Amino acid sequence: MDTEASRTTQVLSVFDFDGTLTHHDSFIPFLRFAFGRRVFARRLLQLAQPAFKHMRKKLTRDELKETLIKVFLTGVDEHWFRQQAEAFCSAYWTKLMRPSGLIAVAMEVSSGAEVTICSASPALVLQPFADRLGIKLIGTQLEVVDGKLTGHITGHNCRCGQKVERLESIYGPLGNYHLRAWGDTRGDYELLAAAQDAHWRHFHPAWSKRRSAVKRLRVAEPNVISKTDH
Repeated sequence: MDTEASRTTQVLSVFDFDGTLTHHDSFIPFLRFAFGRRVFARRLLQLAQPAFKHMRKKLTRDELKETLIKVFLTGVDEHWFRQQAEAFCSAYWTKLMRPSGLIAVAMEVSSGAEVTICSASPALVLQPFADRLGIKLIGTQLEVVDGKLTGHITGHNCRCGQKVERLESIYGPLGNYHLRAWGDTRGDYELLAAAQDAHWRHFHPAWSKRRSAVKRLRVAEPNVISKTDH
């Protein structure tokens, strides 16, 4: 009974990574760092048509990401990839990470909470960052066969509802925890909705949060009208 009682009051603190703990996206800068500017630019040209399809809503965000991974990572040696991730973390830590986010993570860890990153970025890229923070990591899984990346994702892109599903697959029902969550994009809505303490763009400048709040309200208004009509 004591064990169960302590479990129901356990705090689970979940941080999105890109744009929340960082100033901007990490995956594209990582690819540029790992492959070099010339190779990066050459392969990026192969994504022009898929990006155009995405803009015309003929290709989903997840499908575009899968194409990006296929173009850059098919046949890449896993050991080399991990080395590049370590080097990227060392080189970009100060430039990439938000100081206020680092303080928040440290406070959650020191409070005794279970702390994890939950991100759509590949876990192999973010593992050095999670290790340096001393917390756990949930991210999009890249398929590896015989030590080589296949250019495919294992399972689903870890965003939107997948964040909640991945968390529950590891920690069990989120209702067993006092959930605290930090996020900054549409991909974090479901996670934030499941949390008792939800923090939207908590580490962003005040002007950024105000602008984002207005955009979210405009998106929500049609949904509210629709629900009222029915």
